[in-house]
Amino acid sequence: MSDDTQTLDLDAVETYLTANLPGYQGPLEVRKFETGQSNPTFLLMTPEKKYVLRRKPPGILLKSAHAVDREFRVQRALAHTDVPVARMYLLCEDDTVIGSAFYVMEHLDGRNFFEPTMTGESNETRSAVIDEMNRVLAALHMVDIDAVGLSDYGPPGNYFERQVGRWSKQYRASETQTIEAMDTLMQALVDRMPEDDGQRTLVHGDYRIDNMMFAREGTSCLGVLDWELSTIGHPYADLAAVIMQWQLPAGPVGRGLAGVDRSALGLPSDEEFIHHYCERRGLPGVDNFGYYLSFTFFRMAAIIQGVLKRGLDGNASNPEKALKLGTYVPMFAQHGLSALDR
Repeated sequence: MSDDTQTLDLDAVETYLTANLPGYQGPLEVRKFETGQSNPTFLLMTPEKKYVLRRKPPGILLKSAHAVDREFRVQRALAHTDVPVARMYLLCEDDTVIGSAFYVMEHLDGRNFFEPTMTGESNETRSAVIDEMNRVLAALHMVDIDAVGLSDYGPPGNYFERQVGRWSKQYRASETQTIEAMDTLMQALVDRMPEDDGQRTLVHGDYRIDNMMFAREGTSCLGVLDWELSTIGHPYADLAAVIMQWQLPAGPVGRGLAGVDRSALGLPSDEEFIHHYCERRGLPGVDNFGYYLSFTFFRMAAIIQGVLKRGLDGNASNPEKALKLGTYVPMFAQHGLSALDR
């Protein structure tokens, strides 16, 4: 049994798959994906087929974090909806197999855009990919959660009140230094919380272009990935998460659109993206969008702080990257404060 986030006990995985995955035939080779800071993710290769394995990291973890069982459940539930997802094969909750719970899913043979600028693509492709991203987001928020068996996937009540409370606790549990902007932001989100408007949908929790796989030919989405933060909640959190990403600096670090001439690249403005989303859902518009945008900056700051803590504790998926990411927590907190008045 391996307890290393960088490797898998290949023999243990192969023995388990041989016994539990219909049609599986080895021998097995394994390669770790560089992405996936939270739940280490591996490509499983056999002579006939490829699979993907996502596992909980070993060690002491924050309560409710790294819930691979929830990732498995939600993607399996979405299999026959308008939301494209990878096929789920099996879930193993027996920690003794490889040291932590894991699931195995289909390997999607597509292309992934790391940044919304999509360097090297035509304006037509960029425009179509972002529109597909918009379509899938609206489809996600229109899923009948009762029909797909997900009505109990998240608790009732005010989603933002619940989330601000949860991530404030998570942040405090992983806090490594005092960040004044973060303290101010957490209080402001409580003080300025909007009334619950009654919308209750499935939400992804980390919806952005690099968590999607697109067809190699064309611009259709093959699958939305990384469902760890999904729950039943408020759809504007996902919508604001897209816009939050775009506020960050362009390039491989920020992966945003700040300072980019979007029209020259065939990319929509924030307002156009929101408008098209509302059209698809039959909504008149979004009031108080600045609050939702602020919330997404806050949540990302809390997530990054957790990554930093795991890096310092030595059980991060990519320790070096974790320590580097941790330096951005104050920046996200400041962006969150600025967004409140947008």
